[in-house]
Amino acid sequence: MLKRISTHEVELGMFIHKLEGSWFSHPFWKRRFLLVDAGMLERLRESHIDGVVIDTSKGKSVAVAPVTQPEIISGPRHAGMTLPHRRQRLEPVPQKNGFARVAAPMHMAREFGRAKRAAGDALRVVSKAFIEVRLGKAIRTKDVEPVLDAVYASVQRNLYAFNGLLRCQTDNEPVYRHSLAVSALMIALARHMKFSPIDIRDAGMAGLLMDIGVAQLPVDLATVGGDYMLLRPDLREQHVVLGYTFLKAAGDIPDPVLRVILEHHERLDGGGYPQGLSGAAISAMSRMAAICDTYDTLISGADQLDPADAIRKLREAPERFDPAILERFVETVGVYPIGSFIRLRSARLAMVVDEDPADPALPVVRTFWSLPLAKRLKGETIALAHCYGEDAIEGIADLSGLELPEIGALRASLLSAACKDAA
Repeated sequence: MLKRISTHEVELGMFIHKLEGSWFSHPFWKRRFLLVDAGMLERLRESHIDGVVIDTSKGKSVAVAPVTQPEIISGPRHAGMTLPHRRQRLEPVPQKNGFARVAAPMHMAREFGRAKRAAGDALRVVSKAFIEVRLGKAIRTKDVEPVLDAVYASVQRNLYAFNGLLRCQTDNEPVYRHSLAVSALMIALARHMKFSPIDIRDAGMAGLLMDIGVAQLPVDLATVGGDYMLLRPDLREQHVVLGYTFLKAAGDIPDPVLRVILEHHERLDGGGYPQGLSGAAISAMSRMAAICDTYDTLISGADQLDPADAIRKLREAPERFDPAILERFVETVGVYPIGSFIRLRSARLAMVVDEDPADPALPVVRTFWSLPLAKRLKGETIALAHCYGEDAIEGIADLSGLELPEIGALRASLLSAACKDAA
């Protein structure tokens, strides 16, 4: 049963079904959770939300102690009126501060199914947002909240599945897929860097909206296959200021998000745009965005570099990308990110299909080609961290000259085969 109560009536043990008011007026990522942490209860009462809706079938209700001897209020105006006794308060339940509900870790093969559905729903929301911006309609935080919730939930269950899935899908319009991919990378990186819940949310929103100004460019993206990066520089660079101006006018986009939208193309050496900022003048979240944005552009744009090659290229430019943040990024996505094609010591070629959080240099791979036999293999899935040295990565694979399907189709088929093995 659902019941609306004020924040001062909320007690530990209640199941919060809905937090009323603006998404940014409370410090919680999820709107629905069982309240069992005293610190979260205190933050809820100090927030600016109007009230909450509790689900009494999933948690504690508003308890009223039995009135055995009601207090009679004297006076002619209050004759016969009674006051109930005060409710008893529960003792605080010790628990570490954090998100309201932490999703249990999930194996890659199981999470891909959820991630695929989440990505499909999210891409529809993102494409609608871009279309509405092109029509001059304002974007509100509530419009993108479901996307961020879905991406964050997937990242919690499996750090690598969501972006790994996007790496192996090529049937979406580039600008929409890029926005979703960068949002997922920003959330994963911010989470790995132990940002607060609100800062993680801001990072994800910044990734999702940083290219929203593309929708306002005075050009039909269909002429360049939907990839605005193929436009001439003076035209594509306009999207930064256009996006910043448009979203600032919306009124409820957080300032850290707006700053990222304006600064994500700035570079440490001052060689970026639109302001030519350098060094510490660029916010830390904007430096994170520069790495996530460039990485996804390298692996999915016109060049379509192998993910491991993209990591190497970023590392070769310490004057442009923050080296400390870049190393945290590598820890997040792996030395050989999902979708990387690698050469094994056994003279086989393989694709990375999963990561080992304990050792980023030893991922799970799916073999597909024999160099000595010069032919396609049936393939097997190998967890390099647990094969006891029977095989190892020697370097990034060179696929040129091999009779293979289109790269996108190859990635999708290898990922599907690995998931079937793990099922």
